[in-house]
Amino acid sequence: MMWWARDCKWFAVNALLASSSAPLPLFPRSHSSYAQTLAPPLSIASPARIRKLIAAQRDPLLSKEIYELSSLILPPTPSQLQTLILKLARARRFSLSLSLLRRLPSPPSLSLLSSLFLTFSRFSRPDLSLSALRLFPSHLLTPRLLRGVLSALSSRPFSLPAALSLLRSHPDLPSYNVLLRSLCRARRLSIAIPIFHRLQLHGISPDPSTYRFLVQGLCRRAQLSSALSLFEEMLNRGLIPDSLTCTTVLNALCRKKQLREAFKLICRMRLWGCAPDIVHFNTLIIGFCREDRPLDACKLLDEMHANGVEPDLVSYASLVNGLCARGELAKANVYLFEMLGKDLVPHFSVIHALVRGLCNAGMDEEGCRIVEVMVRKGVIPHVETWLYVVGTVCEDYSGDVFDGIIMKMVKEDVWRRSTRIVQAVPLLDDVINRLRHRT
Repeated sequence: MMWWARDCKWFAVNALLASSSAPLPLFPRSHSSYAQTLAPPLSIASPARIRKLIAAQRDPLLSKEIYELSSLILPPTPSQLQTLILKLARARRFSLSLSLLRRLPSPPSLSLLSSLFLTFSRFSRPDLSLSALRLFPSHLLTPRLLRGVLSALSSRPFSLPAALSLLRSHPDLPSYNVLLRSLCRARRLSIAIPIFHRLQLHGISPDPSTYRFLVQGLCRRAQLSSALSLFEEMLNRGLIPDSLTCTTVLNALCRKKQLREAFKLICRMRLWGCAPDIVHFNTLIIGFCREDRPLDACKLLDEMHANGVEPDLVSYASLVNGLCARGELAKANVYLFEMLGKDLVPHFSVIHALVRGLCNAGMDEEGCRIVEVMVRKGVIPHVETWLYVVGTVCEDYSGDVFDGIIMKMVKEDVWRRSTRIVQAVPLLDDVINRLRHRT
């Protein structure tokens, strides 16, 4: 009966792999003729097609049968085996999946182990992740591979025990940092902080990245006092904070309205050898403007120049918006044209805030001049900005004429910020000329 089983298997492979133009005989008469039939395997299927067939089956056992039958014709490839391993694991065929994992000709890839371990964690079986790691010699598992697996395990709450067990077998600082980063991103500070304090028990000293992960996690949870204590501890250890850590602390201080402490932090950064950059200054400028203190934010521009930092679009836009909200329209106008002199074109919302303030204050000509400059630079103002400008200039126009002017100025294609801005320029020139000749 062995020949019957062999021929049935060959018939199944022939049917699944869409046999070649010359169909294979179902009952070969001799072993030699059967071997000759199998001579040109490449004409039957390619390894890529076999892998797609394995992945396309709903029944994982059928996928396993296809893999075994196709191995009689073509040598199996690692990609086929990896596809089958994942398919069996996702169907809860854990024992089969682990048994096939031993057949891999080389160490598993990071993507395979990460997907496999996430599958184990999804079914609340993180213990299988450690069982899978024990199948390979320790010298074949690179540190990058282990950290990738640790990151995958720590991203799921129910796989945390397996991550901690793996960490105990490889207790080094990069592995701890991977675990702490994942825990802090998941806002599981109740687990991250004890692990951080356990570093000293293992004789491991934290680095600036370790502190950065914890400070970011504490600031996300609005635990500013704990974050500042940890920040000072890092400084007392002689560790220099990086730019991202300082930005996190500055942002948290500004949100808590502790602007004086935030300004002191920028001044102290120069003492640590960590010069503040544009991101730090913009964070503080936005904080001052948010608390209705734009004049103090203007003083930061001098600090920026003293540190060799040039204000960017965010700096000027925040200042103009803050000054307009405060009613300092003259200063806002100065900073707007200073920004334009550096070829920094603001968003139309910044223009609208300033034009609205100027028109409400009776400074119609200044508002029209700003709109004219913006249009010539390619920025089409918002429809409400046109309403303020035309409404203040054309006071004696009737309602119908007034509405007609507005509709011409804000045609649909122009309103959508198209490039046909030349249609708006003649209309605007007519409005400005009317203003200049108004008695």
